[in-house]
Amino acid sequence: MEQIAVQIPDNIPLALKISQQKIGSELLMLAAVKLYELDRLSSGAAARLAGIPRVVFLSRLADYGVNTFQLTEEELAKETSLVPNHL
Repeated sequence: MEQIAVQIPDNIPLALKISQQKIGSELLMLAAVKLYELDRLSSGAAARLAGIPRVVFLSRLADYGVNTFQLTEEELAKETSLVPNHL
């Protein structure tokens, strides 16, 4: 797995209203959402980049103003059946 080090000014987490510990996961999610929106990554690949299950990734797209579901009812039912109950 590739690792990238990014220097983030101390005031950025404060401006984003998130903790320093969560900035990395937030940046990964933002990158995954944008790459998905640009059709550069599939929803599955974008979810892996963000480190979350695909169905969770799809459900969070609306938080970023991205069209959430382009799945059929059958595809959505299949995806939701794969999510563990503890999420």
